[in-house]
Amino acid sequence: MARLKHQLPQIKEILPLMKFKAPTLDRRAARLAAVGNVWDIRKIAKRRTPTPAFDYVDGAAQSETTLNRSRKLFNEIELIPKILHSTPEVDLSTTIAGGPSSLPFGIAPTGFTRFMHSEGEDAGAASAAKAGIPFSLSTMGTRSIEEVAQASEKSKNSKDGSGRRWFQLYLWKDREASRDLLERAQNEGFDTLLVTVDTPVAGQRLRDVRNGMTIPPQLTAKTVLDASYRPEWWFNFLTTDPLTFASLTNTASDLPTLINAMFDPSLSIEDLEWIRSIWPGRLLVKGILTAEDTRRALDAGADGLIVSNHGGRQLDRSPVSIQALTEVRKEAGPGVEIILDSGVMSGSDIVAALGLGADFVLIGRAYLYGLMAGGEEGVDKVIDLLAEEVRNAMLLMGTRTIEDLKNSGQVIAPWLKNDNENIDA
Repeated sequence: MARLKHQLPQIKEILPLMKFKAPTLDRRAARLAAVGNVWDIRKIAKRRTPTPAFDYVDGAAQSETTLNRSRKLFNEIELIPKILHSTPEVDLSTTIAGGPSSLPFGIAPTGFTRFMHSEGEDAGAASAAKAGIPFSLSTMGTRSIEEVAQASEKSKNSKDGSGRRWFQLYLWKDREASRDLLERAQNEGFDTLLVTVDTPVAGQRLRDVRNGMTIPPQLTAKTVLDASYRPEWWFNFLTTDPLTFASLTNTASDLPTLINAMFDPSLSIEDLEWIRSIWPGRLLVKGILTAEDTRRALDAGADGLIVSNHGGRQLDRSPVSIQALTEVRKEAGPGVEIILDSGVMSGSDIVAALGLGADFVLIGRAYLYGLMAGGEEGVDKVIDLLAEEVRNAMLLMGTRTIEDLKNSGQVIAPWLKNDNENIDA
């Protein structure tokens, strides 16, 4: 066995290694600086957010089977590297819904957002504008259409001086209220409408039931105890403007009652055609998982589709979005824009979706984990992490542009392998 020869360390060799960081009073920045991926962000979010708010984001319907299957299937997808490919840099920009995006992903519409963190949609819209990506405002948002437009336009260091804005609509029982929302969105520069069609009633989200979640939250002995080691959240909640749903009037209720009183289970294809007739911009239908519904949505006038199972939060055991993407793309054809939503937690997930037929991706939970972990700075961090992961994967795969990636054939899904083997047999 070789024997080591020891010597006294040389001070001049040690000094360059001694690089101690100065302590900082900005604890938010310090927390975020230490994270490596979105899962690390999630851990911080769980520590700093009351259980009902965190579980609302983290949970799904019933046994959460669809949510868990989403992660399993994403993890089974292979990304094929390419060696000696002479790709020194990549271009992550793309176009979607008639406009530019600096990255191949944007922020999905999420409800009750200021319940997760007091900065809410203000933070999401500002971060999206800085990154040059679309921000989607939900009908169930806690900032109004006008407030989000203002936050987006005033964002510092935005790519183009303002942020691109999309609006998501649930068709209310009150059709005139729906019309009013669409007119307001158009007036405030929202260029694309997302019509969610998979929520005729609320999904059975058991974590919310067990937590007794209401809007606004009730100060019970349980919630006070839960808040005792999360003082910043409660300080912000109690010292900022009241938490309300900017588009609703009835704000104090348990979630299923609130949603079921608002949404319309009689929504039909004729209602989608009515929305198409009054909305002049791009219209994307969100909640498509089958070839049949693909055709019906396109025949009703949709410009594009969002393949989504609502993050597993509606019908449990529904198809997983990343697996349904292939069927939807085949039926829609190459000329229809398709966005993948649900289950995305990494840049590799985004690359996988683009390689399997999506033109763009929306992030929901990942965005909210960042918001809960650190407000606007937390959302910035999530966007930066995902962008760097996409860039790294594309460099390793030798794909220079998003179009190169989509046409590379270097993303392999096991369920497609099995289909090909069956065809060959």
